[in-house]
Amino acid sequence: MRPLLLLSNDDGVRSPYLEALARGLERLGEVLVIAPERQRSAMSHTITLHKPLRVHEVAPGRYSASGSPVDCVYLGVLKLCPRRPAVVVSGINDGFNLGTDVFYSGTVGAAIEGGLRGIPALAVSLEYGGEAALPRAVDLACATVAGLLAGGLPPATVLNLNVPRLAGGQYRWTRLGRRIYQDDVHVRSDPRGHDYYWIGGGEAGMADIPGSDCEAAAAGLASITPLRLDFTAPDLGEPPFALDGFEVG
Repeated sequence: MRPLLLLSNDDGVRSPYLEALARGLERLGEVLVIAPERQRSAMSHTITLHKPLRVHEVAPGRYSASGSPVDCVYLGVLKLCPRRPAVVVSGINDGFNLGTDVFYSGTVGAAIEGGLRGIPALAVSLEYGGEAALPRAVDLACATVAGLLAGGLPPATVLNLNVPRLAGGQYRWTRLGRRIYQDDVHVRSDPRGHDYYWIGGGEAGMADIPGSDCEAAAAGLASITPLRLDFTAPDLGEPPFALDGFEVG
């Protein structure tokens, strides 16, 4: 029996990048797509607990869901998949997910949901405006999935793949870097005179961190960053300060 590959994204079920990746992955196994019905970027690990979810089959093996990217993987693993997926794949996202982007990204959130459920998982992102590099991104994603199918990834680890629009046949194994944004809050008024807020700003560059995904992207190289799902800081073996009135047990 061919391995089952569960594919989702945060750009919506109609994304041409999603469909291109689905077609590529069909070389490796049976592909089941469960993706948001519309754009759901920057939802991180949002999960829908207080309203019902609606699922529609938009084509054979292709489903749309009314919730978040994480909802899609949750529904897939626990209900819609005919058997346990061998790999969860999320993407291809239209735009990088580098450095601290992973804490906001719905693309990465969907992959992490797979990882939390003990399934090898991959998030894939392509530099904005990189349509010409889409075939290369699909090939690199498929090669990475083939590696995951072969085994060797430690438990509670997710891979985050980023592909520049000028990527060739090389990649780097990297650590997380740091993208810099023009953070801002714009205050505007609606037609009835009530204030509303528009948050976020454009990219202002990347920090120069050796060995990082940002450094690889600046060099025009694809990057694969392993993400551990245990946030514990092992270097802090002891509390760095005392708590008045309390002692360490």
